[in-house]
Amino acid sequence: MYLVSATDARELDHRSSNGIEVTLLWSPQTNRVWISVADDRRDDAFELDVDPSDALDAFHHPYAYADVDLDEFAFAA
Repeated sequence: MYLVSATDARELDHRSSNGIEVTLLWSPQTNRVWISVADDRRDDAFELDVDPSDALDAFHHPYAYADVDLDEFAFAA
């Protein structure tokens, strides 16, 4: 687990759709890359570390990379 201050994190990309906010973040001090997902409809959020080579794919498909019970989430067709 990494501890990264809010000032250390750099937002590389952000998207929002249907109440779900997805942010791709990077720490230049630790070289950590991670995705932050917030679902306002379900009042739920999670973060996950990703390999830098998978960062863009994880940003576009965060639930595929998440270690969560996917049955809890509804996917748009």
